[in-house]
Amino acid sequence: MRQRVVRVSLVAGVIVLALLLLLATCGGSGDSKDDKGDGPPKKPVRNSAAPATQLTVPPSYDTQHGWEIIGASPEYAVATAAGSLAYLQRVDEVQFRLRTLDPATGKRGWDGAPWRPLFSPDRFPRLLSVAKGGQEYFVTWSYGKLTADVLTHADSIVSLDVYRVSDGSWRRVEVPWTDAPTVTATGPGILITDSKATSAVVDPATGDVVKAPPGTLGYPKGCTECRRLTEVRGVTDKGLLVSGAREFWVRGGWFSRKVAPKDTEPTSGVPTSTAPGYVLAKWQRKKGAKDAATHEVWALHDATTGKTVAQVRCRKPAIAPGTDPRLVASPNGRYLIAGRLAFAVETKTAYCFEESDGTKPLTLTTVTDQGTAYGATGARSAADALTGGGSPVTVDLTAGTPKPLAPNVRLPSGETTGVGLFRWTDTNDTLHLIGYAQRG
Repeated sequence: MRQRVVRVSLVAGVIVLALLLLLATCGGSGDSKDDKGDGPPKKPVRNSAAPATQLTVPPSYDTQHGWEIIGASPEYAVATAAGSLAYLQRVDEVQFRLRTLDPATGKRGWDGAPWRPLFSPDRFPRLLSVAKGGQEYFVTWSYGKLTADVLTHADSIVSLDVYRVSDGSWRRVEVPWTDAPTVTATGPGILITDSKATSAVVDPATGDVVKAPPGTLGYPKGCTECRRLTEVRGVTDKGLLVSGAREFWVRGGWFSRKVAPKDTEPTSGVPTSTAPGYVLAKWQRKKGAKDAATHEVWALHDATTGKTVAQVRCRKPAIAPGTDPRLVASPNGRYLIAGRLAFAVETKTAYCFEESDGTKPLTLTTVTDQGTAYGATGARSAADALTGGGSPVTVDLTAGTPKPLAPNVRLPSGETTGVGLFRWTDTNDTLHLIGYAQRG
């Protein structure tokens, strides 16, 4: 079922004002005077050769060249092909604005018009990026109750503002939604789910919404476990990625039983996370294998075909499926990491970084285009590693060799082409987002 849900209660004068604001704020260099009166901070990006904040970072980053944003949202989004980074900043006590910059230079890009999300004013809206049909989009979303003047029967909605990265043009999409949503964008659409079997996909190019009730998920024949604990996991080029208690499938596409990795039980697959073009899944070793009681197989699958790109053995029960481990790709997509796992797509190589008895695992956080991954040993999670937990390390994925870093090194929270992204909170509890250039 396709639908558009649009607010129609705006009077003509408000519409004109909104259009003027949008024209005034989109497509500018970021140094225009439209910031006047929008509230602090007035100059969030430092474009000097050396950012004011000098962190202790891995030696491959040059702290004398980069940029800095002060007081931005905890989340940011990157459009790799367009070379743009987006973040949110407060305009006043209840309004926010999406802003962009070129991560290679720190130069401001276009700014979105101020708006008031459905979230409580003390919380930042959520921020994602998504690509479809050669276009990239930034997406902000919030969830909450509607006011009485909105002409809809829904008690609450997911409100999404979708911005085209190339020029800042914008559309709002509002989807009636009963329960607290999970919103993701690792495929060619924006997926809204209830973390179970109910979902809707928003087309970022048109704003069209396609709902998928549980009865439309195309359960594979003969898969009794597919109807237990059913969950919509992602969007692929071929359709929705869905899982059951065991086994998973793409509606109208492939079925995990048909693409099971070598030396695994075909009916044991459980997906854990996705990245653009890929699905990470856990599999049981074949019955009778000498290590079936102690090891599992983790495989990276092509999201379009389901075929195994690379696979590796890890000890049980080191990683539990769910939202962890989260699959993270390098900007060029050639390398992917997830917890203690790492994959090199071109060489079809996979690693599980742990001792032979399963101890001292690494938790990887970021990977570069050159195949350099960063993480920590002894960290409870990626979030723990990024806040100083464990002992920092770097790994060359072309060779698979971890090396320790200095104990006080701060790990990058993300990577764009040629720039590492670092988050730091100062003594005033103000968040800083800093970009340091890669050396060489």
